[in-house]
Amino acid sequence: MSVDFKATQADFAGYIRDPYNHPVPANVKPQRMAIYRELFFNNINSFLSSNFPVLRKIMDDEQWQNLATDFFARHRCQTPHFSEIAEEFLDYLQNQRPIDSELPFMLELAHYEWVEMALSIAQAEPVLGDELFIEQVLQQKLSLSPLAWPLVYQYPVQQIGPGFLPQTAPDQPSYLIVYRDSDDQVHFMQTTPITYRLLQLIDENHNISGQRSLHALATEMSQQIDTQMLMQFGLQTLQELAVKGIIIPAAAV
Repeated sequence: MSVDFKATQADFAGYIRDPYNHPVPANVKPQRMAIYRELFFNNINSFLSSNFPVLRKIMDDEQWQNLATDFFARHRCQTPHFSEIAEEFLDYLQNQRPIDSELPFMLELAHYEWVEMALSIAQAEPVLGDELFIEQVLQQKLSLSPLAWPLVYQYPVQQIGPGFLPQTAPDQPSYLIVYRDSDDQVHFMQTTPITYRLLQLIDENHNISGQRSLHALATEMSQQIDTQMLMQFGLQTLQELAVKGIIIPAAAV
C-alpha cells in the first residue's frame, strides 16, 4: 500500500504542534508521539524562557505554559534558526496574540528583552572614533552606530518586574538607547526626548556634522529650550555618545 508522505508529515506535525486538536497519526503509538511532542515543545519553551526571562518571571507556570503552547500551536515560523525564534515570538505577540488585559505591556517588554539578544549576535563591526574624533565631534561627520538602537516605549519596560506591573501607560514614554560596546557587552541607557531626537537627526541625515545636527535640533526646539543652552548641552551629549560608541565617524560605517 502506497503512503502519502506529505499527508503523514502534516499529521505528524499537526499533532506535535497541537495534540488537543489533532489526532495521533495512524500507525504510530501514542506514547511515542507524546515523547516527540514533549521534546519539540520543551526545546521551544526553553528557548523562550531564556530569551524572555523577565516576561517568564512575571507570569505563573500556568500563564507561561498557556502562552508558550499557544505560540507553538498557532505561529508558523519562517526560519529554521533557533536564534531567530525570539523575533518570531514578537511577530506572534503583535499579530496573533490578543492583548492581555493583565499584562498590557507584554509586547513592549518582549521587544525590550529581544533587543539585548539581537544586538549581542549582530554581525556589524563598526569602527569607533578615536580621541581626536571625540574632541572635535562638532566638526566631524557623524553616523549612528549600527550597534546602537534608540528606542521609545509607552511603558517603562526597564522597570517592569514581579514587583511592578503597570496597568496603564504613564503620560510620558520611556526613551532608551541600547548599544553594544567595544567589549561586545550590551548596555541599556535611559535618555531624554531631546537626545533621542538628536540621534534620529543623525541617522536620518547621512554624513551630517555634529555642529549641523545641533543646529537642526535647535531649530526644531527653539520654542521649548534656549538655543545657547541646547548647544552647550548638545556638545557634552555628543561627546558622551561618541565615548560610548553610539555615534561613530560616518566614513567608518
